[in-house]
Amino acid sequence: MDNLKSQLESTISRLESIDDLKKLQEIRVSYLGKSGFITQEMRNLKDLSQEKKQQVAKELNEMKNLLVSVLDARDVELQNKEIEKKLQREAIDITLPSREIKRGKIHLISHVLNEIVEIFGNMGFGVEYGAHVEDDFHNFDALNIDENHPARQNHDTFYMKHPSEGASLLRTHTSTVQIRTMSKSKPPFKFISPGRVYRCDSDQTHTPMFHQVEGVLIDDGIDMGHLKGCLKEFLHAFFGDKKIEIRFRPHFFPFTEPSAEVDISMDGGNKWLEILGCGMVHPNVLKNVGLDSNAHQGFAFGMGVERLAMLKYDIEDLRTFFDGDKRCSAKHGVDFHRIPKLIWGLNK
Repeated sequence: MDNLKSQLESTISRLESIDDLKKLQEIRVSYLGKSGFITQEMRNLKDLSQEKKQQVAKELNEMKNLLVSVLDARDVELQNKEIEKKLQREAIDITLPSREIKRGKIHLISHVLNEIVEIFGNMGFGVEYGAHVEDDFHNFDALNIDENHPARQNHDTFYMKHPSEGASLLRTHTSTVQIRTMSKSKPPFKFISPGRVYRCDSDQTHTPMFHQVEGVLIDDGIDMGHLKGCLKEFLHAFFGDKKIEIRFRPHFFPFTEPSAEVDISMDGGNKWLEILGCGMVHPNVLKNVGLDSNAHQGFAFGMGVERLAMLKYDIEDLRTFFDGDKRCSAKHGVDFHRIPKLIWGLNK
């Protein structure tokens, strides 16, 4: 017993220098485990006399209780130190600026389409949508486009290798929506038809797929004056603070007569850029949709969305809209709170 007491005192005295929970557990096992020193002495009690047994048992229990209390206290100290170290390692400096929250943005083309729909919507135009895959009649014939017109050639139009159910090409303009809408209803008509169109062309100012907005107004007493007033109103609303000058030039389109191209200038008339085509709907087009050209007349116009976006937002290369560069989206994208209100509720 004396050796055990001396050994225990020595062990307790060096517990203060132990800073490892694993070593502390090893000491606990060496004394209190199944083969521990105190445990072994407890088993030897059966060989002692009753008087001696009581005395030794008392001493052993005192040593056991002392060791347990010291081990438990040291165990708590070491665990607290571990927690402190962990808190220091994982400390967060709350004075640092927060991380930047990167939010998605609306693609500029989608935003410009929404702007156009909003402006024309406030002018009383409805919105019509149509299929991207069309047939020759709705894409060409009904629009008074001659059989030998260059637009019908493979170098300008995407034709399907295996036409089905009359569909033979990707529409080259959204004027096809104009034909289908007027064929199934009666005047007056006042709507725009925004959407994707497809042509075999690709360079700095052209892409195989782009966006277009067609507009139609068919009613009594409509003339070129109404057309000019409508487009001037739209362009001034669209470009807003940018000072622009507008001019109409005589032109030729198979589906309008008379026809004109609209140019704008942002430098006082020193440089002009064509942005859309327009004119009075050709009598043959009216006949092709079942209308009497003597009783009805109106105007139509068509514009490229990308070109308008490039002018308004100072973008030089059309391909910027489609190359998927995140820097472009960050620079030219539009926050969601700037979505024009009128676009909500429209059925696409």
